[in-house]
Amino acid sequence: MPDNPVLLVIGECVADIVRLPGTPDRVHPGGSPANVAYGLARLGRATTLVTQLGPDSGGRLIGGHLASAGVRVLTDGSDAPTPAATVDLDEAGRAAYTFEITWTLGQPEQPVEPPRHVHTGSVATALEPGAETVMDLVRSFRAAATVSYDPNVRPALMGDHAAAVRRAERCVALSDVVKASDEDLRWLYPDEAPEQAAARWLRSGPAVVLVTRGAEGALALLPAATLSIAGPGVRVADTVGAGDAFMSGTLHALASYGLLGERGRAGLRSLDTAVLGDVLRHAVASAAVTVGRAGALPPDEAELAAALRGTPVPEE
Repeated sequence: MPDNPVLLVIGECVADIVRLPGTPDRVHPGGSPANVAYGLARLGRATTLVTQLGPDSGGRLIGGHLASAGVRVLTDGSDAPTPAATVDLDEAGRAAYTFEITWTLGQPEQPVEPPRHVHTGSVATALEPGAETVMDLVRSFRAAATVSYDPNVRPALMGDHAAAVRRAERCVALSDVVKASDEDLRWLYPDEAPEQAAARWLRSGPAVVLVTRGAEGALALLPAATLSIAGPGVRVADTVGAGDAFMSGTLHALASYGLLGERGRAGLRSLDTAVLGDVLRHAVASAAVTVGRAGALPPDEAELAAALRGTPVPEE
């Protein structure tokens, strides 16, 4: 992989306390942006994460986890406790979350190497006062870096609904690539079909909008085309981190095609359906590996290559 530009992820780390009926609690490193950073590094991408990690057992667990994949972690030096979430899984592996999170992100203590791409979303863009720092950092890199965003809606943390919608739309307008689940879109726009909301987002600025639909696969919207892909048949251990693996698979594929960064933006804006179809296959295959095992453990390059061999081809 001769061209391996720095990819920057900005957002929260969370210690996920996973509860499954009839089994002891398990603590997994988590947090949507942290999962994306970990997934990118597992796929061989040079990745930096700007975040907060407390001087506690959760912070040590997550810091070691990220380091094991090669993620460079930059913090603001805060000694706030590491955020935590209780993840209750039902018999089908579907996750429901209860959060203990504060997000007060300040400027990183160390300089951030100018990235080719910036990814953010989730609690990091929804919870003040840290959300404004995130937006300032994204804007500071926007001219020379492409931007991706995943709202990863957590209703319990979103506050006033109208304000949450405004924050999400502000992030969408700054982004080149947007990914949301159909559940995210239904919460943000309860009176609108997810596909209609995604199409409206596309008109507000992004080059492409991706919509995940759980076991039913995903959609990708371009200005002149819509692609859909079925979900590959997989035995689900749990759904923790599936959307984040989809995002890291997407960015990995886009980077492979040279479609990230200032020089890649024109190509991203003229993306053809053949390339987009391959990007979708990478995203869905990455998510499929992750749901097949416990916790947010996305694939490495070899695992992704193996999963791609059984992934359906998208259809227009």
